[in-house]
Amino acid sequence: MQARPDLILALALTTQLGPAVAAERISSGQRLYATCAACHGTNGAGSGTALPVLAGQPKDALAKSLRDFKAGTRPATVMHQIAKGYTEEQIEQIAAYLAMQK
Repeated sequence: MQARPDLILALALTTQLGPAVAAERISSGQRLYATCAACHGTNGAGSGTALPVLAGQPKDALAKSLRDFKAGTRPATVMHQIAKGYTEEQIEQIAAYLAMQK
C-alpha cells in the first residue's frame, strides 16, 4: 500500500488542530498538489535541479502548462498522462496554490 501525502497531511492537521480548523487550512489546490510533491518538491519549491521551481510562478502560466500537458501539445515524460486526470477546475486550483507559494 502506498502512502497518500494528502491524507497524511490532513490527518496530522486534524489531530493537531481539530477537524474544522484543519479543513479550513488545507486548500483544494494544496490537497491536489500533495500528489505532485514527490517530483516537484514540497510547496513547489523543487527538489534538485532536474525540474523547474513551480512556487511563485504566475497562475496563468502554471495553468497553461498543465493544459498543454493535458492536450499533449507540450513535450513531457509523464506529465501529459498525469495532467489528463485533472479537471479544468482542479488545474485552476493547483495553479492558484502554486502561485501563492514562495
